[in-house]
Amino acid sequence: MDAFYASVEQRDFPELRGKAIAVGGSPNGRGVVATASYEARKFGVKSAMPSRQALNLCAELIFVRPRFEIYKSVSAAIRAIFMRYTDLIEPLSLDEAYLDVTEDKLGIGSALDIAMQIKNAIKEELNLTASAGVSSNKFVAKIASDMNKPDGLTFIGPSKIASFMESLPVERFFGVGKVTAKRMKSMHLHNGADLKRLTEQDLVRYFGKSGKFYYRIVRGIDEREVRTERVAKSLAAEDTFEHDLITIDEMHTELGKLADKVSERLYRHNLRGRTITLKLKYSDFRQITRNQSLPHPVGDYQVILDTVKQLLEHVDLIDKKVRLLGISLSNFSEQPVIGNKNRNSYQLELFQ
Repeated sequence: MDAFYASVEQRDFPELRGKAIAVGGSPNGRGVVATASYEARKFGVKSAMPSRQALNLCAELIFVRPRFEIYKSVSAAIRAIFMRYTDLIEPLSLDEAYLDVTEDKLGIGSALDIAMQIKNAIKEELNLTASAGVSSNKFVAKIASDMNKPDGLTFIGPSKIASFMESLPVERFFGVGKVTAKRMKSMHLHNGADLKRLTEQDLVRYFGKSGKFYYRIVRGIDEREVRTERVAKSLAAEDTFEHDLITIDEMHTELGKLADKVSERLYRHNLRGRTITLKLKYSDFRQITRNQSLPHPVGDYQVILDTVKQLLEHVDLIDKKVRLLGISLSNFSEQPVIGNKNRNSYQLELFQ
C-alpha cells in the first residue's frame, strides 16, 4: 500500500488531502513519525523520523493521531480482495504482503493481469492506491514493488532477472544495512554485478553467513516459499513520553505499564520467551538496549518487571533524561504461558 496510514487519513478527512501530514509523533517534537504522506515526503520526512526533525524539514507538517483499529479493518478488507485470487498470502505487516498466484483461483492466466485487477479493486472499493511487483521469486517481487510508487506496477520476468540483479545497488539487497553497504563500497562493491564477481567463499569470508544469501540472490535464486503463517520472533511494547522521565520511580512506574502490556500479549498469543530486553532512549535521542536470557521461558508480569528493573540498574542515568522506554521478549518457546490473564486488556500489535 502507498503511504498506508497517511492515505487512509487523507481518504477519510478531505481537509487533509494534498497536505503534508505525519501519522504519529506530535507538534511539540515528541515521538516519531509512523507514516508520512507523499506531500510530506517531498520535504524529506520519513517513517521512524523524530517529530522535531520532521518539523525542521517541513514547518507546515500536520500531525495526525494514529487510528490503528481503522487501519486494521482496512487491512482486513484488502486481505479479502487478495483471497479472491489466491489462498497463498504471507502478510508482512498491515500494508504489505506476498501473494503466490501459481494456483490461479479465477483462471486469469497472467500474474501481471492478476496484480492489475487487485490494484483496481483496491482503488474502486477502498479508494486507496497500491503498488505491486511481479516476478518469479519473493526477493525480486519485493524490490519491484518499490520501484514505481505510488500506484505502480512493475514486472520483472525470468529473462530480465539477471540484468536487473546486476544493476541493483548493494544497499537494496536484503540484509544490507548502512554499515554493511558502506563497507561494501569501501571494497569497490557498488552493485550486484560487483558482488557477482566474488566467489561464494569470498562472500562468506567477508560477510559471514549472509554471503551465501548474496551469492544466490545476485544470480536470481530465491527459493523461499510464500508462507501463510509467520512465526513471531519477538514481542514488544514501548512508549515515548510527553515529558522526559528523570527519577527512577517514574521509570519503574512506566516499566510496570509496559510489562503489563507485554504479559497480556504473551498470554493472548500463547507465547513464553527466554530473553528479555530493555530499550531506552535518552532525551538527546541516543538509544541503548540491555538484555537478560533466563534459564526457562517466562511470560509472567512480575518476572518481566523484576528483570527490566534489574537491567535498568546497569544503565547510566546520572544527569540523564529518558524520553522512551520499551520492553521486548524473544527466544520463544511453544510451552503455554503461565501468567495473569485477568490483567487489564490492551489493544496490541505483534511485532515480527
